[in-house]
Amino acid sequence: MLDVSIIVVNWNARELLCRCLQCVESTVRRASYEIIVVDNGSTDGSQEMVKRDFPKTRLIENTQNIGFAAANNQGMAISQGRYVLLLNSDAFVKEGTIDTMVAFMDAHPDAGMAACKLLYEDGTVQPSVTRFPTLETEFYTAVGLEKLFPNSPVFGKYMMRYWDHNDAREVDVIMGAFMLARQEAIEQVGRMDASFFMYSEEVDWCYRFKQAGWKIYSTPEVEAIHIWGGTSRQVRAEMLVQLYRSRVQFFRKHYGSASVRLLKLILGLNFGVRVVLGYPVTWLLPQALPKHVAFRRLLVSLPDF
Repeated sequence: MLDVSIIVVNWNARELLCRCLQCVESTVRRASYEIIVVDNGSTDGSQEMVKRDFPKTRLIENTQNIGFAAANNQGMAISQGRYVLLLNSDAFVKEGTIDTMVAFMDAHPDAGMAACKLLYEDGTVQPSVTRFPTLETEFYTAVGLEKLFPNSPVFGKYMMRYWDHNDAREVDVIMGAFMLARQEAIEQVGRMDASFFMYSEEVDWCYRFKQAGWKIYSTPEVEAIHIWGGTSRQVRAEMLVQLYRSRVQFFRKHYGSASVRLLKLILGLNFGVRVVLGYPVTWLLPQALPKHVAFRRLLVSLPDF
């Protein structure tokens, strides 16, 4: 049995995907692995590039974008590794990253998932772990307390910016850019919920792992570079809408209808404040207009979430 199956979901990110796959092939030394690329109907030549430049990679060619969760599930369905690594096409592993993470999981049999430290391209630490979202954390975001006091263990607890990521610890949620999951745990918990088209699918998955008794770890031993939004930036306004729609979906699934009603009130406050304060900003910074329009759309469509 292979040590790890590396699943990369791609959508029109040929150059990033090429760099991602090159990093894997040039840095894994000890672990036995396979690479599975699930392409969500790309039109930029991604599929041809994989066939030409990475012939050993197993390629699933979808004719349309079926979403991040559903595509990862396709990869997991044919995976043969003891572990499954969900790796974003805009994430680039460093020397020893995957080998060390496999060894970490072997040394922690209680771990259902684990993540390495993620960095921006300039080498600074990227916030890549969070607490589970709650009404409390959503309120702190809505009224601006999270932004005013990002390093506060209270107001900044959701993004955990008070933590320097320099020690290994158990966490709630790890970013979907690098998620190393135990196959045994996946078989118990199930794969990702494909009803989450994009965003919150990893939060939901982590929540289910925790509910089943598995631990989730983040370790600073090794690192990977992650270009935040490298693929989703192509449709930023749409992705912003999807982000909050998925958040409501998560609350509805795990916290119940009463929490959803309260969440919508909090989000309405959040969007309203951003729309009002955003008007003068768009005059000074025209590039802020698309995001401002997106928040207006969010405010209008919130009841339908």
